[in-house]
Amino acid sequence: MPIEVVRVERTPNPNARKFVTRTEPAMQIRSFFSADAAADDPLGARLFSIPGVTNVLIHAGFVSICKSPETKWASVEKAVTEVLRGA
Repeated sequence: MPIEVVRVERTPNPNARKFVTRTEPAMQIRSFFSADAAADDPLGARLFSIPGVTNVLIHAGFVSICKSPETKWASVEKAVTEVLRGA
């Protein structure tokens, strides 16, 4: 089921963004701090396949992504939005 990104919000952490989404309230909340930890979660694994992603929080109503400091947000934001649309 595709996830619509309503907007992307900056956070106090310059390496984190909040992707506000339209999702069903029943979405299971989960958090991953490595690609290995997300390996059994289809959405988490796809988000970690994006170069530079370091951790992921999937929540009802938003997805929070952290990236490595050397990675630029432009490519990460576009890739996260594409992954969520294809979820």
